Amino acid sequence: MRLRLITALACAATLLLSGTADATIDPVKEQVLIDNGLYGWGKLPKSTCEEAPVGPNDRARAKRYIAGVMQCLESTWEQHFSAIGAQFEEARLKFAGGSYCELDPRYDSDSVYCHPNRSVVYKLGKSWLADPSDLWLMYDTATRYAEHIQRLVLITYSVDVEAFYDSQAERLERLRRYRLQSSCLAAAFVKSVWPLEGRSARDWKYLQSLLVGDVPGNPRAYGKTANLKLWTKRGFATGDPGSCNTWAAPASEVS
Repeated sequence: MRLRLITALACAATLLLSGTADATIDPVKEQVLIDNGLYGWGKLPKSTCEEAPVGPNDRARAKRYIAGVMQCLESTWEQHFSAIGAQFEEARLKFAGGSYCELDPRYDSDSVYCHPNRSVVYKLGKSWLADPSDLWLMYDTATRYAEHIQRLVLITYSVDVEAFYDSQAERLERLRRYRLQSSCLAAAFVKSVWPLEGRSARDWKYLQSLLVGDVPGNPRAYGKTANLKLWTKRGFATGDPGSCNTWAAPASEVS
């Protein structure tokens, strides 16, 4: 997906950065990425999140489920920002179809974070509604919301701006680090509301088995499946966004 340049983010830099980024630095090594203030704020606050009932092929209940998870995400991240005096903005939730805000028209089910209107956008079709009883919808919603957090702390600003990279390989590397980080942040959120009523470690392990990274033949923009699982396990183990610094990780962990 093409991430859009959000120029308004620059005004928040004094609160969210521990230093000033230098435009001449390799984009992957910009201070806003490798030394972002988010990494030092500590673990996400522990809280309770009740999952709404959801059953097979029930779009209305799936929507209520996602909306409930969004409320949990808003509460958790707002507390996290407020604890250190950082400005927080809520994200919107929208259900759409077709190719709205770059939803993939090839699939009946998809989700994106829509940068222009700060929205988590869902297209719910048969493939995701057939068996929604696992943790996939919670994890996926948390991953999209993590992109909203990356936007608030200025990480998005430096990820996919054409003026900031010299080659397609460099751009793909930044996208992989960005997406693996959002997965890690999502897992940290799940840990902050764990244990969930009626869930066990088996549910988390099953979710891990559903994760798939880059598919052979496609651009390497998501990371290998092994690395996707590595970062989700890391986020869940700590519940701390500080463990999600993919920008300072060796290339082998973000390939």
